[in-house]
Amino acid sequence: MTALDPDIAARLKRTSDGLVPAVVQQHDTGEVLMLGWMDDEALARTLTTGRATYWSRSRQEYWVKGETSGHVQWVKEVRLDCDKDTLLVKVDQEGAACHTGDATCFDADLLPAVPGRG
Repeated sequence: MTALDPDIAARLKRTSDGLVPAVVQQHDTGEVLMLGWMDDEALARTLTTGRATYWSRSRQEYWVKGETSGHVQWVKEVRLDCDKDTLLVKVDQEGAACHTGDATCFDADLLPAVPGRG
């Protein structure tokens, strides 16, 4: 186990199951790639290894992005939002970010919406 810095741990607001959503963004283009979930251990691993590590809610285990697919996320920076309940993980994505093979997890299903003004 990797201990999360206590100062960071004290600042996090977690869900009832101890998780924090992590929005993942390509560091140089700003493209949103995916949403993952982190607990203290996953965040500690991410901060100390330079590889994005998440908690899989469906498999109930840690996974390092790209460990099996080769589609690695190299961490460039991690930010905590103003409410302290969401992480922004800026990465250099190698290959597809989505498990379906799409470049991002938001490529496949565009919902109809009326464009706003501005």
